[in-house]
Amino acid sequence: MSEERQEMASKQQINTELLMEALYSEKIDDFRAEFLELHPYDQAAFFGELKDEERAKVYNFLSPEEMADLFENLESDEEDFKDVLAQMNPNYAADMLSNMYADDAVDVLNELDKDQVVSYLTIMNEEAAQEIKDLLHYEEYTAGSIMTTEFIAISANQTVRSAMYILKKEAPQAETIYYIFVVDEDKRLAGVISLRDLIVSDDETMIGEVMNDRVVSVSVGEDQEEVARMMRDYNFLALPVVDFQNHLLGIITVDDIMDVMEEEASDDYSKLAGIADLDTIDRNPLTAAKKRLPWLIILLFLGMFTASLIGRFEDTLDKVAILAIFIPLIAGMAGNTGTQALAVAVRGIATGDLEKESKWNIILREAGTGLITGAVCGILITFVVYFWKGELFLGALVGISIFITLIIATLAGSLVPLLMHRLKIDPAVASGPFITTINDIISILIYFGIATAFMSYLTK
Repeated sequence: MSEERQEMASKQQINTELLMEALYSEKIDDFRAEFLELHPYDQAAFFGELKDEERAKVYNFLSPEEMADLFENLESDEEDFKDVLAQMNPNYAADMLSNMYADDAVDVLNELDKDQVVSYLTIMNEEAAQEIKDLLHYEEYTAGSIMTTEFIAISANQTVRSAMYILKKEAPQAETIYYIFVVDEDKRLAGVISLRDLIVSDDETMIGEVMNDRVVSVSVGEDQEEVARMMRDYNFLALPVVDFQNHLLGIITVDDIMDVMEEEASDDYSKLAGIADLDTIDRNPLTAAKKRLPWLIILLFLGMFTASLIGRFEDTLDKVAILAIFIPLIAGMAGNTGTQALAVAVRGIATGDLEKESKWNIILREAGTGLITGAVCGILITFVVYFWKGELFLGALVGISIFITLIIATLAGSLVPLLMHRLKIDPAVASGPFITTINDIISILIYFGIATAFMSYLTK
């Protein structure tokens, strides 16, 4: 279903008029009867449209536990959690955070100032606060920072009957029960059993006999992008997270990975566009300008370098002024080709496809691509310039310049992100505007270098 249809379906399920009437009339029972029938996503959608004074009424109508279900479905890129929590009574907010899944509560707390985090953890119930503290100390964007500790673990040395008893007892607090992980007496990950296998097994069968001991896991320090790739490759609903001694610390569920994939895609697109952050739509022009200015200022100085480079060939332009006509053409072709190669390389790194390929194979393939595209475009522009201006040598000069430029631009667009990836730098930093400007400089050097070398043929 498309996003637009989902939004329409959501709105159709929410009786906004009835809810607003109950809200303003202080009809708590009517509001709760209608509101609590909604899916938490629809509850969050309704809440997101309310004004501050209307939200204050909702806090009076819902318990912290009920508010927790709603809060887990709020979009972080649409809500400022800091402002929303500030509207609540501190004890109410702390109770709400206590009732959220620990990983979701950590996502909210990561948006707050450190003194606010300490304040909420202090008044939270001790067990929930400790779970959240355990997650907060993990480095951001790692497996540890997105895992949840609400999972079910059983022992290999127990029967299916006793495992089912544990499952029924702990299921209400677990984030998912489709996979049940098996640990040994030292809490090390020993295996995994699916809910289906557990249900169909004989009650007296030992867990060790029916579990799968070839379980895939990730290290707590693994980058979240790599975790997302693993879950995509293996089609898992949940992935166990372990420390260096294979102790089971938590699990990462597929809904968390969907958020990671959206976050990583937005981050990469931001960098490719040369913008600091595209997670939110900035309605404040000043905020939007602050995010865009850093790259633009860097590119401005690079552009000045390009201009000064052209100035160095002033004598060549004075003698053959017609050369200026083709500067935008050659620079534009270099930028376009480099951006195409960059997009392919960044995507290949993100999906892991380029990891499986030899670096020499990549270089040879990109060189071949540049050679073919350069040859075709170079021959085509040679004849276009000849028929347009009636000068075969000028056409050949422009054609050769494009031929060499496209080869180098293609190699630069693909090899620069590969080099950055090898140096442990995000390859998306080799943004479209950046690679375009670099290729502009290269193309100008090639074009005017060839023109200057063969000046005698152009001035005849």
